[in-house]
Amino acid sequence: MVQEARVALVLGAVKGIGLEIALLLAKRGVRTVLTWHDWEESLPEMEAALAGTGGDYEIVRVDLTDTEAIPGLIDRVIHRFGRLDILINNIERGGMPVVHGHYTSNQWELEVATTLTAKRWVFEAALPHLKKSSDGCVVNLSSIAGVVGRSGPASYIFNEGYSALNRGISLLTETWARLGAPNVRVNELMLGIMDTRHGRGTRGWGMHPERVKDGLLDHTLLARTGTPEDVVKAVGFLIFEAPFMTGSVIRLDGGYVLGGDTIWPMPEGVEKL
Repeated sequence: MVQEARVALVLGAVKGIGLEIALLLAKRGVRTVLTWHDWEESLPEMEAALAGTGGDYEIVRVDLTDTEAIPGLIDRVIHRFGRLDILINNIERGGMPVVHGHYTSNQWELEVATTLTAKRWVFEAALPHLKKSSDGCVVNLSSIAGVVGRSGPASYIFNEGYSALNRGISLLTETWARLGAPNVRVNELMLGIMDTRHGRGTRGWGMHPERVKDGLLDHTLLARTGTPEDVVKAVGFLIFEAPFMTGSVIRLDGGYVLGGDTIWPMPEGVEKL
């Protein structure tokens, strides 16, 4: 008997990292439902990229800040494919200080609704279906903002609200791993300064003075920003290569959190190792 292909729901997949993750899954034979809400100008490129995979997919426009719309989204996945095995919780709205300036109450509430609340209610609606899978898997995408907060060169990128919300995601990851066990693995990929997400390819990156860009790279041990390909490889590992991993938070930041400080050479006269 041929095993039916797995089904994934990828949030925020109209472009960038979300789209690249969806393309990985489609190429691996996973049937995929992808959501989008804004960035409509990117839709034709998204559709063309997916069509090129030859995979079975459905694109759904949905405002995930409307929590009442979320059960309908999950119902649509089940109606189309009959199951749900993988949830890629890739939805956020980070208000870069350099772009948006000081917080307004509307900006704060939008970040809460998108970055944290939507993730929670999607997981809530998806969990009963994920538990029916022989290998249910959730990957929460978060940010090192939850570790570094608004500090150093990242002060231009991470608002304090966005930072607090991303710290909250790690708590959800741990709680959901307990709720999903033993059938559903829940892990978190905590991203550093990534191209198309806070780094190159974003409006905010172009607004940074050169000293800020240099400071961000100097603060990163690997001296570069991350790429969507870096993220896709890590997500692929969590989905396909880590059957004994759950409740874990993997930091994919090129060493930013370590601060970029190199080890000083030993003074003269001290024996070398």
